[in-house]
Amino acid sequence: MDTSNPALFVNAELLRMHVGRRVRTVIQVLRSDSGGSVIGNSTDGQQLVIKGHPPGPLSTFVEVIGIADSNQSIRADIWNNFGDVLDTASYNVVCQLANGDYKHLFI
Repeated sequence: MDTSNPALFVNAELLRMHVGRRVRTVIQVLRSDSGGSVIGNSTDGQQLVIKGHPPGPLSTFVEVIGIADSNQSIRADIWNNFGDVLDTASYNVVCQLANGDYKHLFI
């Protein structure tokens, strides 16, 4: 596992604190457009724009890893399908823990 450039766990609320840094998040895909953007709901219920071209068909939930462009967008370079069912509340708690008292456990 390469730890030289870790991606921070974020939801939409936490994204604004990490603009310009490498992040990872999971979204529920709402729609995609031909211009290379995917619109989705973050695990905290806020909408995010993911820029880039996914490698193929997307499942309902997708993990993206990339650079936080703004407080509402990520320029993704890695896309991972997470399936059609996900406990978003639990993932949201992981994001909170990874940015709080336990961030030392999340590289």
